[in-house]
Amino acid sequence: QVQLVESGGGLVQPGGSLRLSCAASGTYFNINGMGWYRQAAGKQRELVAEIASRGSANYADSVKGRFTIARDNARNTVSMEMNGLKPEDSAVYYCHAYAKSETQRSYSLYWGQGTQVTVSP
Repeated sequence: QVQLVESGGGLVQPGGSLRLSCAASGTYFNINGMGWYRQAAGKQRELVAEIASRGSANYADSVKGRFTIARDNARNTVSMEMNGLKPEDSAVYYCHAYAKSETQRSYSLYWGQGTQVTVSP
């Protein structure tokens, strides 16, 4: 089992910046992809950014050039710097991770509890 604990988020004005962090703990052998999804009110959850264990990252088109994801494999943490925030970035942001135990053949998807990001004047 893997527990993901998020920090960061909050209220910021348009054009501002926030930093989200997520730490993984629990019993696991390997963590592959880690990153962030978000879900705005009345909308489906969408992938924001994901980073593989070797460092390659993918971003949603809507955040490219504004958000930067980073990972510390030694500490099993992932963070995301969000710059140039827009009102449409407002959502609950969920940390996610693909992890498996030594006996598992495939990775399981785990979620954090979510943290609110609100971009408003």
